[in-house]
Amino acid sequence: MLHDRCVTDEQPLTIPEQASPKLKQDLVVLMKVRLNFFVLITTFFGYILASSWATFDWWKLLHTLFGTAAAAFGSAAINQLMEVDLDARMKRTANRPLPSRRMDPLVAFGIGWVLSAVGIIHLAAKVGDLAAYLTAATLAIYVFVYTPIKRLSSINTLIGAIPGAIPPMIGWVGAGGQLGSEAWFLFALLFFWQLPHFVAINWLCREEYEAAGYKMWSNGDVSGRKSGWIAAFCALLLGAVSIMPSVLGHASLLWTIFGPLLALFMTALALRFAADGQRTSARQLFFFTLIYLPVALVILLLAWKH
Repeated sequence: MLHDRCVTDEQPLTIPEQASPKLKQDLVVLMKVRLNFFVLITTFFGYILASSWATFDWWKLLHTLFGTAAAAFGSAAINQLMEVDLDARMKRTANRPLPSRRMDPLVAFGIGWVLSAVGIIHLAAKVGDLAAYLTAATLAIYVFVYTPIKRLSSINTLIGAIPGAIPPMIGWVGAGGQLGSEAWFLFALLFFWQLPHFVAINWLCREEYEAAGYKMWSNGDVSGRKSGWIAAFCALLLGAVSIMPSVLGHASLLWTIFGPLLALFMTALALRFAADGQRTSARQLFFFTLIYLPVALVILLLAWKH
């Protein structure tokens, strides 16, 4: 249940106002299907890392992914319902089904809460109580804490990174793992990865965020220096966190080398952005964060010690 992105899955802004996308397209946008694909990827990797190939349970994996997906889609719908007034003020979100009035708010309300309930109940019944509790906590933080605080304080980025970091833990406990050091490492990895990622997005879209009334770290940071230094600091923390599996004996030399190295490269990109304040540098940082996640997860999978 990651933050909103500047590069979104909404309809292109070139579509005329009178054009009505099909219901299927509106549902994809309402549930943030493309964005929540990242949630499923991290849930999947958490499950894989906690599993032994000798006892791998494909059906339980499918149940874990289904429940997580339903809850993620539902929370996305509730989030948009709560932010319909702000979405209407931003070009990149004004064409969403709710602010454009193509969808009845009651329909979105029903979709959001039914999907959320189905996801949590399914996890409790088919996967385990702990997976359901983590999913419920993710939804609660995302909907009831992160969403309203975006209007009040820039600390929302830190709070929003919490629900974005829980999905791999859901996958981990779904496979039978305990909430030990391995699960908390996965949480920390996702938590600190998100911060440079969203700092870059916030700065690139800062004028729209400011106009809509969101309180972000990038507000007023025309030079990019503040945003760049925040991103660099968070990337350094990501590098420090990356050492944990090696210290605790959970990963091989492959991760010991490349895990911190990837984070240091991200730090270098953030420092360059802080130094020149160019949109090109911010975009390079943003796109590297997109590349970082799948690359880091694959390396971690290859290096993980079961």
